Amino acid sequence: MPVSLLRRRLAVAAAPLLAALVLSSCAAATDDAGDDGGEVVWAIEGANLSAGHMDPQTSQLDVSSMVQRAALDSLVFQEADGSFSPWLAESWEIEDDGASYVFTLRDDVTFHDGESFDAAAVKANFDRIADPETASAQAASMLGGEFYAGTEVVDKHTVRVSFTQPYSPFLQAASTALLGFYSPAVLEESADQLKAGGPGITVGTGPFELTEYTPDQEIVYTRNDDYAWGPHDSGAAQFETLRVEILPEASVRVGVVESGEADLASQLPPNLAADLDDSLTVDSKEYPGLPYSLYLNEKHGVFADQKVRQAFARAIDIDTAVDEIFFGQFPRAWSVLGSTTPTYDASLEGSWPFDASAADALLDDAGWTERDAEGYRTKDGERLSARWIAWTPVPDDRAALANAIQSDLKAVGFEVVREVLEPGAYNEQYGPKTFDLTDWGFSGVDPDLLRSHLHTEGFQNASQVSDADLDALLERGVATADTAERGEIYGEVQQWNAEHVAIVPLYSPSLITAVGGTVEGLAYDLYGRPLFYDVSVG
Repeated sequence: MPVSLLRRRLAVAAAPLLAALVLSSCAAATDDAGDDGGEVVWAIEGANLSAGHMDPQTSQLDVSSMVQRAALDSLVFQEADGSFSPWLAESWEIEDDGASYVFTLRDDVTFHDGESFDAAAVKANFDRIADPETASAQAASMLGGEFYAGTEVVDKHTVRVSFTQPYSPFLQAASTALLGFYSPAVLEESADQLKAGGPGITVGTGPFELTEYTPDQEIVYTRNDDYAWGPHDSGAAQFETLRVEILPEASVRVGVVESGEADLASQLPPNLAADLDDSLTVDSKEYPGLPYSLYLNEKHGVFADQKVRQAFARAIDIDTAVDEIFFGQFPRAWSVLGSTTPTYDASLEGSWPFDASAADALLDDAGWTERDAEGYRTKDGERLSARWIAWTPVPDDRAALANAIQSDLKAVGFEVVREVLEPGAYNEQYGPKTFDLTDWGFSGVDPDLLRSHLHTEGFQNASQVSDADLDALLERGVATADTAERGEIYGEVQQWNAEHVAIVPLYSPSLITAVGGTVEGLAYDLYGRPLFYDVSVG
């Protein structure tokens, strides 16, 4: 069976079993691999990429940055120890206590369309991100948001990025694909098509050029033979084609990597990863940032009462559910920062365990003392109920976790009604905040990501928190580069949430990737995403 035909069949397969049977008779992905040729096939979930999420400058989905890293480079590279090294910028200076960053750029970099990478290109990209019409929530926040004062072209290969106050997270932000660079010609002629992406649209300076794209099926990246400016001065890739197969079913991703039809598969759930063939290398990288959590909307419904929020958190047997559902591979979360995130406050571990009796007492104190015929608590004739909206698709493990949460809360008389919504329907409720709770995890290396979730003006403030003292604390965290001071600031923020309960952290997920023996030299960034700069196949 031709490999290309099989890929099309896998992308639309309705039954994982059928896909597995088809795969068993097909050739390995890298049969034609060589030192300078061949193909790496990478199977990913890819959910919602086709729904306008091919542009990391505007998308908040991790998968957008994960795949487009192949095409988009950054000013600096963040090392495993958190330090920064040159990439598109040869060097940089920090001025005005962190209110200004001056970058000296390489003079030998070109975009895939032949355009030169220079200071004007940096300005065009950063100004595009900052433009309100771009609607670039996460990237704009990482660029400083309201603190961004602009980018100045000092000369052809020198650029100054300025802020209205010291902005310490900028280097980390500048190392990500969210602040990666498109060709100025694309920004001028086709910026409105970047969300959809595709050949001739997703044009960067990266080691691979996006040459084919079939939405919901595959993305094909072809080696940039001129590439000579990668991290650590890495040059052109050692293989010709990076083929990204979009396979939403986890069991299908497992099938293709076990059969050799794919060289690696990412976004695997723990239950399937635990049973993978011994010939595969399984790499599990815990995401830094905000753990998978529940966001309680305190401006809508029953969560306006802090005692109800506290009771909600204490009524969930998180340890048991997370251990059983994720096979002990994901740690239960205690803080709004994961344990691999700088400034994580380990003192919170064990500080709010499951306690149904404590939850009962809190709900009694809040006045929810009566019960209706179904056993749910009531007050003044109103049932204690919260509506949970979730973004589709929902993996099976998270669906199981949601069921466990609903069951635990029902035991204390708290009804949770869950609605799984398509993106459009979800946004119709998320925008005006007409829900009680919602859920997600949010990866990020710098703790400033809490500003977007807990600041009054935060773009992801789903809990609708508005606390002037907390705002001031978060703004102090932005302004200082002192490690000890930042630790104290974000420690206070984590302690604040433990008491206030705007967010209920549940578990810290990992990006699990299974790698076949044909791939050598694979590395990962601090988010656990595969990097292909030094990969060879055989």
